[in-house]
Order: sequence, then C-alpha cells, then structure tokens
Amino acid sequence: MVYHSSFHSVINYRIIFWRNSLYSNSIFKLQNRIIRTVMGADITDSCRERFKTLNILSPISQYIFSLLRFVVNNKNKFRMNSEIHSINIRNNSDFYNPLSHLTIYQKGPLYMGIKLHNSLPPEIKEFAHNIKNFKSLLRRFLHQYSFYTFDEYLIYKAVG
Repeated sequence: MVYHSSFHSVINYRIIFWRNSLYSNSIFKLQNRIIRTVMGADITDSCRERFKTLNILSPISQYIFSLLRFVVNNKNKFRMNSEIHSINIRNNSDFYNPLSHLTIYQKGPLYMGIKLHNSLPPEIKEFAHNIKNFKSLLRRFLHQYSFYTFDEYLIYKAVG
C-alpha cells in the first residue's frame, strides 16, 4: 500500500521524540486527511474505524506502541518499584517513575514511557520478557481500541 511506503515510514521515524512538538498535531491531521482520501470518506467522518479497516494504528496508538517498544527494549535502564521500596507494595513489578514538576520532563519519552508501561494491562505486561510476543499482543490491543488520546488509554486500565 502506498500509505505505508510514502507516509507511515516518515511519521514513524523517531516518533517518541517529536510526538510532543508543536507540529505533531498538524502531522496527525494530515494523516487523518490521507486516511479519509484513501477510504473516500467525508471530511467530517471519524477515522477511528477506518484505521481498524486499513489495519493501521491511530496516531496516539502508534506513539504508544513505539514508546513501549523502546521501554521494553531498554528495561535494564529503568528501576523497578521493588528496588526503591524496602516493603512489599502493590505495584512492585512496575517501573519507578520519579516525581517531577517540570512539564517538559513529564512530556518526555522517559517519563511518558514509564507511565504508559505501568498502565499496560497485566496480560500484555507479563510478556515484556519476550519481545516478539509483546509486540504482537501490544499491536493487537492498540489496534482493537484505536486510542485517540492518552486519557482514553489511561482510562482503559481503570475500566477494562
């Protein structure tokens, strides 16, 4: 498909670093316009189901996928809650996310990566040691729900 060779490879390049830039929303609006053009949809139609039909991750889902792949591939660079706390706490198997009041740090790939990883459903998180299975399960999960915002993803854990 022309979409994957012409557009997807360009927006996916280093997405974990430029996702929070000023221009990312313009790029993702352009992606929606391309999807609508490919599918012959009206400009007012939602692309959520069209992403599923074309087997393409939504922009936020693509960012989550890339960032979580980065975290799992580099999990030795992160500390676990069990390493920080001497007592047994509920989230011992989650990564430790240091407190920060700086918005620029909170929107960065390290902080967001830890936050998104800790919010993963347990049935996906348990496969983090097997990269191939993890990627497959994560892609299927993100494709199924086609998240449009981070809040949708974070709320899923509370509801799902």
